[in-house]
Amino acid sequence: MRVDGRDIPVSGSLLQPLNRRTSDILRLVLSLVLLAAVIAGSLITRGQWDALEKSVSNIVGVLSPDQSNLVYLLYGVAILALPFGILIGLIARRQWKLLAGYAAAGLIAGLALSITGTGISTPAWHLDVPDRLDTFLSQFLDDSRWIAMLAAVLTVSGPWLPARWRRLWWFLLLAFVPIHLFVSTVVPARSLLGLSVGWCVGAIIVLFVGTPALEVPLDAAARLLAERGHPVDSFRVLKPAGPGPLVLAAAVRGAEPNIVVEMYGQNQRSGGALRQAWRWLSFRNSESAPLHASMRRAVEHRALMGIAIGDLGVASSRPLAVSALARGWAMYAHTAPRGVPVDESSEDALATSIWKGLQILHSHQISHGDLRSAELRDDEGTALFGGFSNAELGASDAQMQSDVAQLLISTSALFGEERAVRIAIDTLGTQTVLTASGRLTRSAIPARVRKSVPDGTGVMNAVRDEVVKQTGTDEIRAEQVTRFTRNQIIQLVLLIGLVYVAYPFISAVPTFVSELRTANWWWALLGLAVSALTYIGAAAALWACAFGMVSFKNLTIMQVANTFAATTTPAGVGGLALSVRFLQKGGLGAVRATAAVALQQSVQVITHVSLLVFFSVVAGTSADLAHFVPDPTVLYLIAGVALGIVGTFMFVPTLRRWLRNAVRPQLTEVFGELGLLAKDPKRFLLIVLGCAATTLGAALALWASVEAFGGGTTFVTVTVVTMIGGTLASAAPTPGGVGAVEAALIGGLAAFGLPASVAVPSVLLYRVLTCWLPVFCGWPTLRWLTRKDMV
Repeated sequence: MRVDGRDIPVSGSLLQPLNRRTSDILRLVLSLVLLAAVIAGSLITRGQWDALEKSVSNIVGVLSPDQSNLVYLLYGVAILALPFGILIGLIARRQWKLLAGYAAAGLIAGLALSITGTGISTPAWHLDVPDRLDTFLSQFLDDSRWIAMLAAVLTVSGPWLPARWRRLWWFLLLAFVPIHLFVSTVVPARSLLGLSVGWCVGAIIVLFVGTPALEVPLDAAARLLAERGHPVDSFRVLKPAGPGPLVLAAAVRGAEPNIVVEMYGQNQRSGGALRQAWRWLSFRNSESAPLHASMRRAVEHRALMGIAIGDLGVASSRPLAVSALARGWAMYAHTAPRGVPVDESSEDALATSIWKGLQILHSHQISHGDLRSAELRDDEGTALFGGFSNAELGASDAQMQSDVAQLLISTSALFGEERAVRIAIDTLGTQTVLTASGRLTRSAIPARVRKSVPDGTGVMNAVRDEVVKQTGTDEIRAEQVTRFTRNQIIQLVLLIGLVYVAYPFISAVPTFVSELRTANWWWALLGLAVSALTYIGAAAALWACAFGMVSFKNLTIMQVANTFAATTTPAGVGGLALSVRFLQKGGLGAVRATAAVALQQSVQVITHVSLLVFFSVVAGTSADLAHFVPDPTVLYLIAGVALGIVGTFMFVPTLRRWLRNAVRPQLTEVFGELGLLAKDPKRFLLIVLGCAATTLGAALALWASVEAFGGGTTFVTVTVVTMIGGTLASAAPTPGGVGAVEAALIGGLAAFGLPASVAVPSVLLYRVLTCWLPVFCGWPTLRWLTRKDMV
């Protein structure tokens, strides 16, 4: 690079990779969104668009026919001359490399809209001057290919042209919509399609060709540093441009022989704006700093924080220059960091110095915000800090607590968890460290800090356990840093699922209500009482599986909330997860809680099958069970899917490891529990009775519902229908088996000779008693358990 007659060598790549060109990626995404919207609008509501445009045109079309022709003529001339004006502009500015991109954009955009079902349709542009000039111009003005070519070449060429001309040409191109309305004509749908296609094609080419933002103005940076008394002899790239700035080491002549230059371009500006916007949307106000209005303000803020922290004597570098450069770039130059990087061999005295340095910052209400180990320096036993992009003056308590949590992770990776936590407690105090440890979560610790240490999540969990050990506290409560907690999001999803699955039932309510007039309410009340007893049975079985280590009363209440969670998730997985979570909150470990729930489900399946066999035998030959046997094709399909799943787990290494490391220990625990059950008859009997009460209670509730509408079948028959129908419907992918349960039960009762006029309202009443009433009671119950920190 030659600057003012001097050759300044530059080593390293200055080009930003494709996946980090944030501005170009955003342009492409927006163009794709516009293209999708235009296509969808044309297919769905084009007729309404025509009517709307005609009505708007009738309102704003105030020009006379002669005036309309004149406006159309002038605008047509401008549109026809636009691409030639762009081409002249490129040639005048000697942008020879862009001519290939200019030509490619125009050709690809025009070709994309020329492809038809019968081949490529050539433009029907007649260059011989017709009788009316406006007719000649309309050939181009109303042709989507011409509009697409204009949008494509303007997208590719625009960034390299003066801003005033670029804005004027975009204004002319986009003006074809209001021009059509003013001259009382409808905008051709293909013209809007051409505009969106041209913009998309241009955005794709720009992503690969690049913009002026990719040209790093190092010459301007060298001149600026020379004016500040730091003439540059050479540049060396330390870190290519990516999520952060382009970092270069500059060898200079003067008091500071080595300085660091950070270059911020448009891509860093766009990426930084997106990150700020996302953090503002997802995190609480106390967790995020005020938004910066521009990249220049962000760079200036970093330099000012460097000055403030340097005045306290804990900064590893000193700002030298901050300036805005050409093509949207900004430069921040500072001295080379003092000292050496901190590593695992450092003494405890340095760890103490690190924590004391953070204490100095916090005593002046300054937060660092990026306490990775790479930002820590050892200057002859004194700890210094670098990297102040996320530092804040006048920091909130939340930001300072975040600093402590980040430094706990970084120092634990360097010195070990025991040393790091012990020194932090000695320096800052037990309560400060304990409060900050509530932020040792994935949502509270920035990803850049977690990724800066090996196994960041494991280190974070180990630090939390070490804090619990050294402070003697029972549990560290996680601090909520996001606007919405995970439980709130899960409950919202469950509520949406409830509305979805309840909709088919709601549509059948009028017919069902009319049938209720003939029901015997005493039988209905009996069914409600029996369904309530099933929760006691399920709670007793799970209580015995957990060795009585949780409150039986709270476990019974949890069964009501369990109905809501199981109904709003496919296959009842939400209920199983809720049971595991409740046992964990009750004091059981994760493996033991999972094993207890698995044990209950295993005994439930064994009991269910045993009762099914028993009642099928009791039902005798009158029970035509063939109605419940699936078609052989379905059985073969199920067997094929099962074999495919087994084969997948056998041949995929990741799945094999999951079976070995996650599933096998739980199965071992379950089989061990079954073995212990054989040696404890009382506990085994309690679990079996609880599981049997759950199955028989559901059957008795259905039988009571049938009797409420006149009866017509026996309890044994209803029990068989309940167990077989429920088993078949449990495989349904719908949440709570909604639809599948009703169909299976109604079909089963009809197979045993029960009239549809009795079977349908009986099943609906049964579902109200055993599903929908508990579901609507389960929602507030789940919220109550959440408030009480039981789940």
